[in-house]
Amino acid sequence: MPASPIDQTEPHDAEPTIDHALGDLLPAIEQALQQACRFGRGCPDRLADAIRYALLAPGKRLRPALVLMAAEACGGSIDDAMPGAVAVEMVHAYSLIHDDLPAMDDDDLRRGRPTVHLEFDEATAILAGDALQPLAFSHLCRNVADPLRRARAVEILAAAAGPEQLVGGQADDLAAESGQLPDAVVADLKQLAADPKRQATDLQQQAAVANEPSEGNRRTPEQHASLAFLESIHRRKTGALFSASLQLGAALCGADERQSRGLAAFAADLGLAFQVVDDLLDHTADESSMGKRVGKDSGRGKLTYPRLMGLDQAQTFASDLVRSAKSHLAVLGPSAWRLERLADYVLARSH
Repeated sequence: MPASPIDQTEPHDAEPTIDHALGDLLPAIEQALQQACRFGRGCPDRLADAIRYALLAPGKRLRPALVLMAAEACGGSIDDAMPGAVAVEMVHAYSLIHDDLPAMDDDDLRRGRPTVHLEFDEATAILAGDALQPLAFSHLCRNVADPLRRARAVEILAAAAGPEQLVGGQADDLAAESGQLPDAVVADLKQLAADPKRQATDLQQQAAVANEPSEGNRRTPEQHASLAFLESIHRRKTGALFSASLQLGAALCGADERQSRGLAAFAADLGLAFQVVDDLLDHTADESSMGKRVGKDSGRGKLTYPRLMGLDQAQTFASDLVRSAKSHLAVLGPSAWRLERLADYVLARSH
């Protein structure tokens, strides 16, 4: 693809929507993903087909879009940022393949299609996921010319995909499902079972305004522990790749420290908001719009924000997180308009 600066002009003919924000980015992302799916003769056809099936499946492409949007907000170009966009989508696709396996979340529907292990088989699905992770780093190494930016990009993505972030979050999530919870969390869940109408107040909002809840709503230490444990899981399992996406965009276009800090703070709030909304949609959405099974988390008694907070408080929590996320974009000025629209979309999405 020839070098071409991202159009930083915000549309003025109407209120910008998520379609405005993503419209000219998605075709470039899809083209780059297609180009990245060209494998050498040593790659068996069935494995190549499974990789393509996972990576090119219809999706929102939020993570690669975040890479490009971060680059735009810092004055970058598509060529500067696209290797990071492709790489982060590869890691995301690998994580979905493995998450869907019977040994993990045991899902049969993803992006409106059978999961990879059902379309092919479990062994091929595992191998496709195994292949996508090194492909992500190979793609960065082959397509980022500047050695310092290349090294930084590899460092960012490796940290996000590793045992302290993405993989560690999944491990804790699985442990929670099997009942391996901290004692304080177990105690809170017992209290919750005895009083299902209880709704915890908003931990993130309290921290943001540095103000304790009223006496009537003050949480117990056990409630604090449950929310903190759940937040820890999702800031790693979901938030890690959101954060990496924005960090990659910043690193690949040479953003300054002030810009990078603003994007990091935006990512922390947006990634958690995305997961809170995902938890809400498990209760409120239908499978045709979601493209995956709904109601499974609540049916399995999984730790979720609606379970711990109630639907109304969880919705308020998501709104507060998005509002906080957008406040961090002030340092980037008007060029961050796409990120603002994306934040609005994360809150309002129906799938």
